Amino acid sequence: MTGSPASPSFRLAYVPGVTPTKWVRIWQERLPDIPLELVAVSAAEAHGVLRGGGADAGFLRLPVDRTELSAIPLYTETTVVVVPKDHLVAAVDEVTAEELADEIVFHPLDDTLDWERRPGRPARERPATTADAVQLVAAGVGLLVVPQSLARLHHRRDLTYRPVTDAPRSQVALSWPEERTTDMVEDFIGIVRGRTVNSSRGRRPAPAQSADNRTGAQGARRKAAPPKPAGQGKGRRTGSGGPKGGRRGRPRRRS
Repeated sequence: MTGSPASPSFRLAYVPGVTPTKWVRIWQERLPDIPLELVAVSAAEAHGVLRGGGADAGFLRLPVDRTELSAIPLYTETTVVVVPKDHLVAAVDEVTAEELADEIVFHPLDDTLDWERRPGRPARERPATTADAVQLVAAGVGLLVVPQSLARLHHRRDLTYRPVTDAPRSQVALSWPEERTTDMVEDFIGIVRGRTVNSSRGRRPAPAQSADNRTGAQGARRKAAPPKPAGQGKGRRTGSGGPKGGRRGRPRRRS
């Protein structure tokens, strides 16, 4: 006796800083019979996870190899510099990369920004991760420039951040292998694009209601009501409800 086939599921990868909660909730409302599994991946390994089949689709940071992966750009993040709360930068609303020229600015190995020329002075060693770099900023060793979502992800009470107006920005996209554009991938694309459940491009339109369902209980009551006898219910003014050929008598004179 062979075992029953495994239930279908949808695996969604996401890189640090991306919050897929909204889209996951909509999936669970529309497709409660198909579990959605979240797969947390680093920015460096996201492409390999999708190409190797470790996830059906994923939220990652551009650029991607368009010869292997499809991508729908979703939004662009503000780039910020993370500093101690007592740093001079914390006293202003925003800075430029040039204004960080005299500062030590960390460039972690998992940096997601595409710099032509990195700001500030380089540290002696590159931190392995953004989380490690944040710890060094908290120790007062230097500063860190990252997408705003990563600054929020690694928030500390003793740190703050300010926008860097001329820094490159990180763009987040929904991506998946082109040759594996399954029905479930199409469903998730529709959710991310904001299509309604009854959208003409959606794969799972809501079933049309019958006439009885649309009319509800009132229609059911009308259907169950017995037929009325012939002639019943006609207006009294015309007298058509009485016997055929009948005459009205003269009203009696009051004494």
